[in-house]
Amino acid sequence: MHRALLRQSRLRRPKFLTGLMKIGSISGVCGVPAACAVASRTYAPWHGGNKKGFSSSATRYADPNATSPVSSPPRVTDKIIIIPWQQSPASHYDHFWLRDHCRCPECYHQVTRQRLVNTFSIPETIKPSRVNAKPEGLEVIWEDDSHKSLYDWTWLHHHSYNPSLPQQEVTNLPATITWDAATIFEYPPAVQYKDVMDSDAGLVKWIENIEIFGFSFVEGVPVDLLKTEELARRISFIRETHYSKNMWDFTADLAHADTAYTDLALKAHTDTTYFTDPAGLQLFHLLEFEGKGGESLLVDGFHVAKQLKEKDPESYEALSTIPISAHSAGDPHVFVRPEPALFNILRHDPFTKELSQIRYNNDDRSTLSHLDQSHVHKFYKALRAWNSLLTAPENEYWVPLKPGKVVIFDNWRVLHGRAAFTGHRRLAGCYLGADDWRSRVRALRMGEDVKGLVV
Repeated sequence: MHRALLRQSRLRRPKFLTGLMKIGSISGVCGVPAACAVASRTYAPWHGGNKKGFSSSATRYADPNATSPVSSPPRVTDKIIIIPWQQSPASHYDHFWLRDHCRCPECYHQVTRQRLVNTFSIPETIKPSRVNAKPEGLEVIWEDDSHKSLYDWTWLHHHSYNPSLPQQEVTNLPATITWDAATIFEYPPAVQYKDVMDSDAGLVKWIENIEIFGFSFVEGVPVDLLKTEELARRISFIRETHYSKNMWDFTADLAHADTAYTDLALKAHTDTTYFTDPAGLQLFHLLEFEGKGGESLLVDGFHVAKQLKEKDPESYEALSTIPISAHSAGDPHVFVRPEPALFNILRHDPFTKELSQIRYNNDDRSTLSHLDQSHVHKFYKALRAWNSLLTAPENEYWVPLKPGKVVIFDNWRVLHGRAAFTGHRRLAGCYLGADDWRSRVRALRMGEDVKGLVV
């Protein structure tokens, strides 16, 4: 089953990269996903690599002995330089933009990757005195001070803004695969605790599971709070919240004024919708259980969103554009609300337009006093359609947790819930910040040259 699913994440090399690959490539970059209708991110797959188990980046972006990717010499006008690519539409770069983005050691720190150039000292009417198409990149000699800039061809293509050209993320992660309960039930993604703790290859597999499927189990975990914390810290440091400074470790005792601290059933939701920056990953480990019920629920929110978009595009649009708010206000000394206060349940990348985050907990939703009259009916209609798909049995993956089996999931994609239970149930867990865990992924996946390409 997993092999069949993973075949969906194999990628082809996009046409625009064909010419660029002639002048040097980023190792492992080979295209856009063949199948992934609703993906938060697009990644190239890993096809082997260095000692950490990741593909290594090229030592430079361009091979100076290779064929030029341009079809003819660059053209210069009063305001722009035009690069006629062999495999893509021509790119237009403003003179000021190019001078402001010079990557020479005088203008850009080669270690810290921070800008050194004084943007405000560049003349507004700056022009090149000479432009040369070299094998390794575009050379520009500037008119005002004879400063020389060299722009790597791959870097220029990657950052083309007029027009914006199709680009490939170079973190070498597999493409996202969405799933329903039947798809994931037989072979849920899992790794062994020993593998994750003993090697970076095991950590890689764990991270890949989360990226591909939105969650992963870890089996063979010692039934111990400290060991569980050490496992979480393999990815990044733990996010401190008003629930706990490190791991939470609780029973149904209402230690915090939140229904998670009861024995009640919890419907599918994402956590910390009321934070300005909701938690990125969430981890659970059931340390003790003597009773009945309490099964955990996982729902692939991206899969449900895809269904909603296909079946009811008007409702999908409503949840993407009509804002709501949320709060955490049960504890005496806590009143958390996001800033800005309003957000959309379905959030999209403003550049790619792809769905990037689901932020939904109907129990924590605040009063809808900000809605226009025209939006009230649309919102409730859309919410009902969303809930209908979210609670459809074919989308609900129920699994009983047990001591020694950890689950971790992307809180921006996978919704979770819980069946009601009786008896004693002790659960440990934590949050990891979205920025923190993404940083960990990029740091493992990218070589230094790839960092230089994307920033």
